[in-house]
Amino acid sequence: MLKQRIMTAMVLAPLALFGVFGLPLSPFVFLMDAIMLLAAWEWANLAGYQGIKARLVYVVLMALAVALCHYFYLHISVFSVLVFAVACWLLAFFWVCRFPRVSGWNSRFSRGVIGFVVLLPCWFALISMKGAEQGDALILLLLLLVWGADVGAYFAGKRFGRTKLAPKVSPGKTREGLYGGLVACFVVAAAYGLVVGLDAARILPLIILALLTGLISVLGDLFESMLKRHRGIKDSSQLLPGHGGVLDRIDSITAASPLFVLGMQCWVLV
Repeated sequence: MLKQRIMTAMVLAPLALFGVFGLPLSPFVFLMDAIMLLAAWEWANLAGYQGIKARLVYVVLMALAVALCHYFYLHISVFSVLVFAVACWLLAFFWVCRFPRVSGWNSRFSRGVIGFVVLLPCWFALISMKGAEQGDALILLLLLLVWGADVGAYFAGKRFGRTKLAPKVSPGKTREGLYGGLVACFVVAAAYGLVVGLDAARILPLIILALLTGLISVLGDLFESMLKRHRGIKDSSQLLPGHGGVLDRIDSITAASPLFVLGMQCWVLV
């Protein structure tokens, strides 16, 4: 399984980097549209819409919502959307901590609505970064933080894992793995700050933001794991060998991107 994961990652990573650095803003926006619709197809099943017709209806509704995002991106405050998203992730943290007790998300309709709340702010966050000055570098930093948190947690958990992090949600995750992921985020942020020439006064808040981004990325993973466990499925799909589906690859980014962009707007870049 590890070999299959590595081989798929060797294909996905260059494609992701090409999407970040090789595409101008407009093609990048349409790439994000496509990813959101693929994720919506998987989320429909996660929500409990198992029939083909029901899942197609969900994808069509998501497509309409994404089309509206194209319009509202120029006419509403992206900042407000991201604040709302972070607040919703705090609620998701409460739900994860209470699992398997359910409150507010156990109906199929509720989980369907949650899919919009999870995916659309991520779209806003990534598009706003791409359109910003040095946006490509910021997206790369976000990806490195999320990947670092995941890889650091995997290897630290394998080597030192003893204490379960959330056994009722994801039995394989450990607190030691979480700490390893945060160490990786620290290294990524410190290295980025040194490479771009930030002074110590600006590297420190960047490191704090990186650690918060790493933490909330784990929440994104746990939240999807909670929904999958509730539905009784292992992966969101089998589209990516060794990795599951699109949602299984972007679940951390959906949670991390709104907080990361907020931090960059309000803290690091002011």
